[in-house]
Order: sequence, then structure tokens, then C-alpha cells
Amino acid sequence: MPFLSSSGSSSSAGRRGGDGRLTHALDPQDQGPQDACGVFGVWAPGEDVAKLTYFGLYALQHRGQESAGIAVSNGRQILVYKDMGLVSQVFDESTLSSLRGHLAIGHSRYSTTGASTWENAQPTFRPTGHGSIALGHNGNLINTHELRELVAALPGPADELDLQRPQGEATNDTSLVTALMAHHPDGTLEERALEVLPMLRGAYCFVWMNEDTLYAARDPQGIRPLVLGRLERGWVVASESAALATIGASVVREVEPGEMIVIDDQGLRSHKFAEPDRKGCVFEYVYLARPDATISGRSVHEARVEMGRQLAREFPVDADLVMPVPESGTPAAAGYAEESGIPFGQGFVKNAYVGRTFIQPSQTLRQLGIRLKLNALDHMIRGKRIVVVDDSIVRGNTQRAQVRMLREAGALEVHVRISSPPVKWPCFYGIDFATRAELIANGIDVEEIAHSVGADSLGYISLDGMIEATKQPAEQLCQACFTGEYPVPLPDESQLGKHLLEATLTSPTMGKALPVLNNP
Repeated sequence: MPFLSSSGSSSSAGRRGGDGRLTHALDPQDQGPQDACGVFGVWAPGEDVAKLTYFGLYALQHRGQESAGIAVSNGRQILVYKDMGLVSQVFDESTLSSLRGHLAIGHSRYSTTGASTWENAQPTFRPTGHGSIALGHNGNLINTHELRELVAALPGPADELDLQRPQGEATNDTSLVTALMAHHPDGTLEERALEVLPMLRGAYCFVWMNEDTLYAARDPQGIRPLVLGRLERGWVVASESAALATIGASVVREVEPGEMIVIDDQGLRSHKFAEPDRKGCVFEYVYLARPDATISGRSVHEARVEMGRQLAREFPVDADLVMPVPESGTPAAAGYAEESGIPFGQGFVKNAYVGRTFIQPSQTLRQLGIRLKLNALDHMIRGKRIVVVDDSIVRGNTQRAQVRMLREAGALEVHVRISSPPVKWPCFYGIDFATRAELIANGIDVEEIAHSVGADSLGYISLDGMIEATKQPAEQLCQACFTGEYPVPLPDESQLGKHLLEATLTSPTMGKALPVLNNP
């Protein structure tokens, strides 16, 4: 299990070998474990901040299940513990008891830039001239190539900048931001952050810390959610309000687009580093957020129920049972049943211990996961005309397997209803849908998709109907995955992609190959 720690400006890093001993992470022979996210931060002197962060991450586990990490400061030293796996797999009582301090941040990862590897797990960590910094990121930046050039141009020897390490390489946008933040020889981290944040383009909610201060920031478009909460003896920031409720914190407000928050022993202060231009991700309402979350004043659960009602109005059908694909399709199915008058029932049983297939990083695991996580209830389905409600169709593999299971269970008819419009465009702001060529709705029409998945009929909610259900102004929502209209202009295609930093990049200004950045 890997630790990263600092005391002042020095740092050490280690991971456990096969016999359980702590081995030095910079040993070139030690390869170590081969590997939209959730972020959490708490400033609360006198509280067990590691456990608060653990339970906060537990509440955000749906946002990322590939790796998890916590960084804690006692005012003199930051200790980071991170590894591959679920929050409950990475941390135990003994680990949490070793993370003592008054300030912590946490992260649960789903990879959108950089492979699912230990080196890319977060929080990232880096020494500075005045201490150290740990940082966690939810979202995805689109000017990664440009940021890589900025990091390469920072003054100082390569070993000080940690541009290359023998034990492995970090290949994510978060590491680049951490490197830029850490370089502030003539000022404070707070001042440096106000310089760096305007350089970033894309979606980001950051939580970061040095030895004595908690920071949080949200991009000017507010694409991903971030909320501020209050404890009796401290402050909390988290990706969703559900994480605040889990630890007994009250919601104060959302962090505003273009806002940076700073929390230390002097209290809370706020900086506006950019003019807000709200473009919240509509897919948070459809699928990403927990149903008990509230985003921009709208209950996610009620938005999903209303999407189901609208689906029933737009695509009615004679049927005997409305059933959801659990769990994300449940609120919309309830709304469809309510509006249509068709009885609601459970037709699938979900294995609660299998992760959502949406976030599995390989096609093989996706296809295997469909059968692992759902089983059909034959007695509910046999001899009935079924309306099955789901949140989206991406590649079509999941729906194809579900329809097949329903027919094998004896369904007379299977009518598929989807509570979002056809996904035709990839997301570059923190959702790893697929390439455009892999999106089933990109190449064929609705009738052909219905035939492809084996459904008797298929209905997608209209774009206007979905937006109306969110109760948000259409101009304040990012709808790029449905429309192809990206609110933050994209660079050339050659400068985009999940694995952009996993190949050596060439600098047009320096005219030589640049090594990829690595976490310390």
C-alpha cells in the first residue's frame, strides 16, 4: 500500500512489497501495482478528519471506483495514502488511525485522462519551496498539451521538477496542475493558484491543501458540481451534498463557477478568479449524481422522476408492467408508471456488490459485467408486455443483453424507454463515454437501434423534455454529448484523448521530445 509524505520541502514515497514490507518507491526495480471522480475536503481541528474523509468518499463512491486516496496534514507534514480499488478496499482502521491531523482531502477516481494506474491515483503530491501540496481533481482539462509545455518550461533542474522518475510515470492532467501550483518561489500558494486557475480550460473541481490550508475551486462554467458545508468545528467541500449529509455537515451553498475558496485558522475567504458562464452538465441530472443530491437548487431524484413522466407523454405504449434498470433507471421508471397508469414493478435483481458497468475501463469487463450485476425475475416478466426504463444508451451492449434476458424470462414484448436523448458525441469534460465511432446512436437511427438491441420499440426523451425536467435554463446547461455543441471550445483532435500523456509529447517550441510528468 503506497504512502507519500513530506516534512517541510523534503519528500519520501513508498509502497508495500509482496511480503508486506514498505519498499522505497524510487527503486527502479519496484514496479508496484499496475493500475468522473469524487472529491472531498475538510478543515476541522479537533475532529478525526481522516475518518470524515473516508465516509465522505464512501458517499461519493458512485463517481469513481478505480482508485481512492486521502491526504492529511497535522500542520507540519502531509501524509498521502492511496491505492487501487474501492474506498473500503483501500482503507482500514489501522490505516485511518495513522492519518492524524486537522486538515484532509480525499479522492475516488474514474480515469478520464491517463490510464487506471497507481501512478495516476489521487491525491497527487508534490514538494514546494515552502512545504508541499496535495491535490484532487474531478473533471477533465482540454488544454493538457499546453499545460505540459508550461510545466516543461518551469525553471530549475529536471529532478527538482520531478519530470521523470524511474519507478513509473503519472500521465494525467491533475499532475500537470499540481506541478504548476507547486512552483511559487516568490509568493504564496494562494497567490500562485490565482495565477494558474485562469490558465486551465475544461471541467474542473479541485480540492487541494498545503500543511495548514484547505483550498477548493470550480471552473468558470461550473460543469461539475461542488458544494460547501459547515461542521460545528470546521468546514467541508464535496462533489455532492450527499457526502455532507453522510458526515453530519450542513449545506452552506454551492461553490460558484469561477470561485476559489480558502479555509485556514483565519476562517473562510473567497476569490473570484474568472467571470462565471454557467454550463452545468445535464448528464449529472440524468445519471452521474446520486438521486439524493441537489444541483443548482433542483432535486436530482425529482428531475429523474419528471423525465420519466415526460417519456410517458412522448412515447406511450400498451403494456402490462413498467420496470427500471436498477438503480439509475428507477426514478424515471416510477415517473413513467405514474404518468401512464401502467403498474410499476421490479423485473431485474441487482447484485449490489458489483460495480456499475458504466465505469469499467475495458470492453471485455463491460460485457462480462452486464451478466454479473443483473438477473431477471421470471415470475414478474413471463407472459407480460414490458416497458423497461433506463437512463441512456451508449454502445448498446448493455441494452442488448438486458432485452435478451427479458425474452429468455418469457416477456411477450419489450419496449425500451430512455430518459436522455441519443448520445452522439463524446464528452471531453470528465465522462469517458466512448469514441464517436463507438456510440451506437452516431451511425444509425432510432428504429435501427431498436432492431440492434432487439426491442419491439424504442423511445428517447426529447432534448427539450429532458432540459425542462431539470428546471434549469437551457443556456446554462452543457448538452454537448447530445448536440455536439461544446461550451468550452476544443483544441485540435490531436491534442485530445484519454491517453494523450502516455506517449512522449514533442514540444513545437523546444523542438525535442519531452518526458511525461510523474507524481513524486
